[in-house]
Amino acid sequence: MITAIVLIQGERDRLPETAEALAEVPGVAEVYSVAGDYDLVAIVRVKEHEELADVVTKSMLKMDGIVRTNTLIAFKSYSRRDLERMWEIGLEG
Repeated sequence: MITAIVLIQGERDRLPETAEALAEVPGVAEVYSVAGDYDLVAIVRVKEHEELADVVTKSMLKMDGIVRTNTLIAFKSYSRRDLERMWEIGLEG
């Protein structure tokens, strides 16, 4: 499974509609409105890189309301349990 985090700058007056449209795109698992340099963040989960390219270039970039994207591809996932275990290594009371 390939996971990508897509940072999205959108047209401010269209953000709710854009977020709802993004959530309907196959491969988009979650959409968040956020504060900062970007307006929305989409979490994309697909099986192949070609699918990711389709989601970003054929769906997102052609969508009304999206001005710019920045796509980050995740290499590894760390769950809370994994992180807690990692920090416990070598720590004894």
